[in-house]
Amino acid sequence: MSAPPFKLNASGLATLQAATTAGAFGFEIDLCCDSNSHAFTQHTPQTRTKLHELDPQLHCSVIGTCLHPKDLRKLMLRHGATQDMSDLDVHHAAVHMAMERGDASKAIQKALDQKHAGALKQFSPAKDERALEAAWRAAWSHGDIAGGYWALLTHKAVTSTLLQLAYGEVHMLSHLMASANRDDLKRFLALEKENSELRERLERRQSKHEETLRERDHVLTQEQARILHLEARVSQLQVQENAASRGSEPSVAELVALQTTRREKAERAAEKAWQEVQRLQDHSADLQLHMNDLAEELNAAEHELQRLSANAAAQDGAFTAPQKKLQDRIILYVGGRPSSTPSIRDFVHHRGGEFLHHDGGLETRKGLLTALLPRAHLVVFPVDCVDHDSVNHLKRLCERHMVPFMPLRTASLASFARSLQREADTRVVHRPSHFCLRHG
Repeated sequence: MSAPPFKLNASGLATLQAATTAGAFGFEIDLCCDSNSHAFTQHTPQTRTKLHELDPQLHCSVIGTCLHPKDLRKLMLRHGATQDMSDLDVHHAAVHMAMERGDASKAIQKALDQKHAGALKQFSPAKDERALEAAWRAAWSHGDIAGGYWALLTHKAVTSTLLQLAYGEVHMLSHLMASANRDDLKRFLALEKENSELRERLERRQSKHEETLRERDHVLTQEQARILHLEARVSQLQVQENAASRGSEPSVAELVALQTTRREKAERAAEKAWQEVQRLQDHSADLQLHMNDLAEELNAAEHELQRLSANAAAQDGAFTAPQKKLQDRIILYVGGRPSSTPSIRDFVHHRGGEFLHHDGGLETRKGLLTALLPRAHLVVFPVDCVDHDSVNHLKRLCERHMVPFMPLRTASLASFARSLQREADTRVVHRPSHFCLRHG
């Protein structure tokens, strides 16, 4: 006969639980039953993995990806680092201390938790590998790779497969960012050189413009003085004519004829002077327009320099994807200079576009232009590096294939960037009102 079940009242259950907790029986008893029998279940709260508990191979990628070098240096100065240590030495010291269970490891853990508190909150609801991978993909798509990486590695539900996947993606992304930084540095140096050249050209144009204005003012002053002198001379001759009219008549007529001749010469000289003034004013207006174009190119170059400087300085652990301003548009660049074409090609690729180039027929066959042009969404050519006949032929090809074209004032990267921005703002497509396929 089986033993009858026994029941404990509230006081007996409390006594048994206290004895079990204190280890009075020498073995553990799992006090577990349903709500009807009023039993208790003790659960251990789920906690995140500490920094020193991670695999030592992960400390380098965690510290290098999730903490900015400036924040890491400021933190490590309180734990043995010195000001004369390089960023690499500080990084090595932090990785070594993160493996140990000490004050430095706790301080780094606290800094990472504070910096990426939002990501930790977003990852906390995940209970299994599938939900955790979905949270990782969401953080990746929003660009919060540093916070997502730290939240993923320290989550209790992370598996070795998911951990290796995240580690590999972050590792490869670091290589891509290094390559992008090298391209940005090349464009930065090219733009810096072009920026200095534009400044020198602008200063020369300003000096020439000021000299032209001074010359114009000097000519105006001289002609005004001559006109005043002629008016005074005419008044004097009139007085002499009136005085001579009371004398012999022939002498007065001769005097009037002489002064009339002089007066006509003075008027012709004044008219010529005014024509010269008009020419100088027209030349000044042309110089002003050219200065405005140079100023626009200079502004475009400075904006690109500021963007590249910001990208080079913004190593805050969160990586950004390449820009997609061109939306996979194909740009055909005809002509140009060999020195500036690589920078323009990198400029187009960095903004998500495809770059095609044809030198106008110097080394590349002209027949290849007819094959390249239908693929392009926009044709760009600098007018200072392409002859007049080639420009007319290129325009006829663009009109035949209904491809918009955009002439550039110069073959520089700044001129290309400014014109491309203007084309993106207006998006005006050049289409002829009528075109004859036979006669052009």
